[in-house]
Amino acid sequence: MKLKHRQTLLFHAITGFDAKATVRRVLTLVALIWLPSPNLIADDVPQSVEELWATFDPRQQPLETELIREFKSDGTVIRHVRFLVGTFRQKPARMTAIYGFPEHADRLQKLPAVMHIHGGGQRGSLSEVKLLVSRGYAALSVNWGGTAGQSPFNSVEGAEPGDLNTDWGAVDPSQLNVPGYYSMLPGPKQLFEDREHPGNCNWYLLAMGCRRGLTFLEQQPEVDPERLGVHGYSMGGNLTMYVAGTDRRVKAAVPAVGGAGWRWQPHEFLGGSDQQDHIKGNIDLFRRTLSFENYSPLIQCPVLHRSATNDFHGWMDDVYRTNSLIPNQPVRYSWTPHLNHRLSPEVAVSMPLWFDQHLKDGPRLPDTPASQLVLQTSNHVPAFHLTPDEPSWPVARAEVFYSVDPDPRARFWRSAEVAQSGNGYIAQLPLHTTDLPLFAFANVYHTLPEPVSLNAIPGYGKPITEVCISSQLHTATPEELKNAEVIASMQVSSLIDAFDPAHQMRDWYTINADHPTLVQHWTRKLTDPAHQGPQGARLQLKLRMPTTNTLTFVIIQNEWRSYGGPRRTFVCEREITGSEDDQTLIFEPSDFTNEDGSLASWDNLDQFAICRHYNERGSKDRKPATWTGPPPTLMRLEWK
Repeated sequence: MKLKHRQTLLFHAITGFDAKATVRRVLTLVALIWLPSPNLIADDVPQSVEELWATFDPRQQPLETELIREFKSDGTVIRHVRFLVGTFRQKPARMTAIYGFPEHADRLQKLPAVMHIHGGGQRGSLSEVKLLVSRGYAALSVNWGGTAGQSPFNSVEGAEPGDLNTDWGAVDPSQLNVPGYYSMLPGPKQLFEDREHPGNCNWYLLAMGCRRGLTFLEQQPEVDPERLGVHGYSMGGNLTMYVAGTDRRVKAAVPAVGGAGWRWQPHEFLGGSDQQDHIKGNIDLFRRTLSFENYSPLIQCPVLHRSATNDFHGWMDDVYRTNSLIPNQPVRYSWTPHLNHRLSPEVAVSMPLWFDQHLKDGPRLPDTPASQLVLQTSNHVPAFHLTPDEPSWPVARAEVFYSVDPDPRARFWRSAEVAQSGNGYIAQLPLHTTDLPLFAFANVYHTLPEPVSLNAIPGYGKPITEVCISSQLHTATPEELKNAEVIASMQVSSLIDAFDPAHQMRDWYTINADHPTLVQHWTRKLTDPAHQGPQGARLQLKLRMPTTNTLTFVIIQNEWRSYGGPRRTFVCEREITGSEDDQTLIFEPSDFTNEDGSLASWDNLDQFAICRHYNERGSKDRKPATWTGPPPTLMRLEWK
């Protein structure tokens, strides 16, 4: 039997790709046992996802589990553990994790279980475990980023000095080996020192470690092995897709701000092109064995994707492209508008609700709302039609967003005016030009039957009353717009924002809303071609601030658009004398400065912020001033 055919058979047998073909899998395993083993030589390099994972059985080796410590907290039994991932280049690799389950769990009533996979620069999370346990799950949070002998921060949350940590042995897929995430080349810390191989990529070893985490979970006496879920954030979102695509034990998956395919592919934007990963080695081999668009067709469980519309890591358009390849499974999206790598409470709460539905037979989340982008209309203005699903959760509100910027990281999402139409909604999408593409999607917010608490997770202290379910993403090219006889009906003016109280700064996003001295309001509106600053214009802000305080105004050029020039941040501080009267602040480009000089023009602006306190990332922290009195009332922002 040829090696590749044998590997494919073994992969299908181990993972159970066809859950109904039990007899065929048994016969396959018997055949593999009796067939002679192939002699692996240096030239035997897997050419597909199936071949890459064909020889790995996550249950084959004993876990050799070590109990580091056990304690109880808030009704949860917590265990810090370490288990064997595998032996690589004659040295064992071991991963630490936090395992938890309800203190009074009835072992006769097996629990569903969820594995949490942390993101880059993070660690095994006690908070995530406590949240899941509080909702009736057993939970495991693996610590893939830990490295023996490194900072205590690499240890699991709650570890004590001297505790055992993750130790990858002869290899290193942690962030101390950053090139390993996009390289298949041999190296001193890679799986193979003598040849290029997909196994040299960090993602392979990390996914292997996470799949061993599933083996740990299914072996726990409290756990029902037929009800396992996995969720991860950022790099953990990537690993969620890898695990869900290779392990049939996963019955529900929730990747967040990660897991989009085509990271190796150059993307064309206005003014240039960009791509996420510059692969070292055979790009086509990387694509076929490690790129997410070749894992999503293998996923056989329901998937909910949580993210932010302007995420730098999980490009929105590619998320939709990737998940569209998942066959015959429920797929949902939940997007936080305007943000990067952060989730709103209405998006965050969708994760436990998804697991409740698919692992506990809980209430069904609403379906993806039906949506349609209509280009041929009677008034020649594109329209967005939206029909939400209403199972038992009523619709609280609906939002429609559209943009003309191809770069998903930097695009400004215009808010459309939404009107009720029968059982659904309709929104007009006026354009200022038909020479740019059109992108549109909607968020539908459903009222929850009862508030949900995520207070175990920092930043989500208040009960959450709504869940966000997003529509499909719709696009139209300039050619399609013109063929449909769309007209440029949007009136471009000098007004940027009138801060209508009814809209509650809908074109902005707020950071540190619960900390009066640290509140920041950000917008990408100034990057929109309809709102860019004209040559020679001044920026004018009208506000009312009864108490004397200092505001910091921030401009970021080329935030993600490296093809447009270097990323630069400029700051202008203004002490504003308290007054009950309206005040007008006027800004020239030169009022915004950094250590290298001042802003030369309004060109290439990506972000603008009004902050009570601001520090550029990586700069020396300045102690925030004490804010006194009420927040400022913003009244009008415009070009003069």
